[in-house]
Amino acid sequence: MTLQTRIDEAQPAVAARTDPDKLRHDWTREEVQALYDLPFNDLLFEAQIVHRRWFNPNQVQKSTLLSIKTGGCPEDCGYCAQSSKFDTGLKATKLMEVQRVLNEAKKAKDAGASRYCMGAAWRSPKDRDMDSIVAMVEGVKAMGMETCMTLGMLSVEQTMRLKDAGLDYYNHNIDTSEEYYKEIVTTRTFADRLETLERVRDAGINVCSGGIVGMGEGKDDRVGMLTALANLPEHPQSVPINTLMQIEGTMLGKSETIDPIDFVRTIAVARIIMPKSVVRLAAGRENMTEEAQALCFLAGANSIFIGEKLLTTKNPEADKDERLFRKLGLEPMPAHSCPSEK
Repeated sequence: MTLQTRIDEAQPAVAARTDPDKLRHDWTREEVQALYDLPFNDLLFEAQIVHRRWFNPNQVQKSTLLSIKTGGCPEDCGYCAQSSKFDTGLKATKLMEVQRVLNEAKKAKDAGASRYCMGAAWRSPKDRDMDSIVAMVEGVKAMGMETCMTLGMLSVEQTMRLKDAGLDYYNHNIDTSEEYYKEIVTTRTFADRLETLERVRDAGINVCSGGIVGMGEGKDDRVGMLTALANLPEHPQSVPINTLMQIEGTMLGKSETIDPIDFVRTIAVARIIMPKSVVRLAAGRENMTEEAQALCFLAGANSIFIGEKLLTTKNPEADKDERLFRKLGLEPMPAHSCPSEK
């Protein structure tokens, strides 16, 4: 029996609604829930069909994330050490100097990163900081890397300045389902997040948007988050899926850890319903076994953060990632390899 015959005979009802050549924006929660609840082997099989249609299954993008302005954020996101509402012992800093950021970007490129992400702990950037932000984007682009910024909510004018600077991606996670959002954040709304995503999308900047699991949400909230992302007018070109890093002093510092199989299910469903997007195995890898990470790659994750720190939390050391890549026969994905990138 050929592979194609096995594909044709396996879960025909599911395959019919998960055509890897068709991008859908009309997913119902019931459909996404049905995918999430598939027998684990069947779910991973469907995810692999989709993944291999659009990506080299043995390539994983390497990104680096730098905190260019740490702490002191006025938002009350229950998961975040950088919120001024929580006593986590984190010292607030000012925006980094441009040259220092570029020096760190050069180190990241030398370590194998093809995308450089820069994050600032702001509700929204101040106009007086935009000249420095623009210089950072332009400097990193000149090194040949993809550029990504996460700065909070943006005005139309700020969005267009980032576009004119050549920013490749803007990260703005929706975090969780619309229903559960108010349990995590009270200083902004789910609609506020969608508004910034709309501005970024309309400006022609690639969207990087995903969420966090393990925040006390239920399975239906994970399904709701994925459905909301897939039903945006365009699928986010990059979809980071984070597991909560419990940080003492935050509201969610004692949350129960998500079951690894449920996390892999979340990755697989994201791959199936957003087939052309890069799905990033983001925060939480420090606490994952090699076996769990391998399952995530099998489920369609094809991006990771490299470097010892993600903003303020730990990340696997470089030699660990290199050993894992060798074990699994993985290689770095070249820059600008996402099939849905603008």
